[in-house]
Amino acid sequence: MRRIAVLALAVVALACSSKHTTFTGELKLKNSADDNYQAGLDELKADHYDEAIKFFQYVKTKYPFSHFAALSDLRIADAKFAQERFLEAADGYAQFQKLHPGNAEIDYARYREGVAHFRDAPGDFFLFPPAQEKDQRQAEKAVEVLTKLLEEKPDSKYAEDARKELKAAQTRLSEREWYVAEFYFKRERWAGAAGRYRLLVDRYPGSAHEGEALFKLAQSYAQLSEKYQARVALQQLIVKHPDDPRRAEAEKLLASIR
Repeated sequence: MRRIAVLALAVVALACSSKHTTFTGELKLKNSADDNYQAGLDELKADHYDEAIKFFQYVKTKYPFSHFAALSDLRIADAKFAQERFLEAADGYAQFQKLHPGNAEIDYARYREGVAHFRDAPGDFFLFPPAQEKDQRQAEKAVEVLTKLLEEKPDSKYAEDARKELKAAQTRLSEREWYVAEFYFKRERWAGAAGRYRLLVDRYPGSAHEGEALFKLAQSYAQLSEKYQARVALQQLIVKHPDDPRRAEAEKLLASIR
């Protein structure tokens, strides 16, 4: 029985080891920054994230002025991202940009920072309230970071993926604004509804709710006796969404408040 237990422990130790670590988990350190960095990459690719981080931290400590020390900062953030430690990863990517603004990987770091923020934002899960009822500050941060990347580096090789992530984050945020606007509208709290519909239309143009938001924005303004603002919203709806099912009703309302 004892032999079986020893054998089982040996199998576990073998499974936990790699060509860069011992059976006890100690690193097999190399003689150069390049080799230690490569060992960290090997561990990262093998999903041995803790070991990878240790190699990258060693490179930073032992070779602080090398090119690989800077890259190790980035790879530590990658390892934390893979571990779903998204807020830590976002901080790591942001720190890399601050410390190494001229590095060739700067676009990658900014893109991944934005994605990490978005991944950290609460989404929908059937056991919990919907995403629009939760704090979406991380999604807002994702939009800020990704927008900055696309404005400054529209031709970046990460631009296409950044646009997809940006659209997803903006959709999440537009759903939150729609949810809050509807809450106010249904309770006839017209000022609150108008503010939220206005924010939705201005900040997230082209959203799935834009047509209805413009119509309800006009209705809210009409209730507040803000006739000019109501007319502007209705004109936007008619021009931007000529096939909207509410167009006839919008034209009728527009005629009534001139």
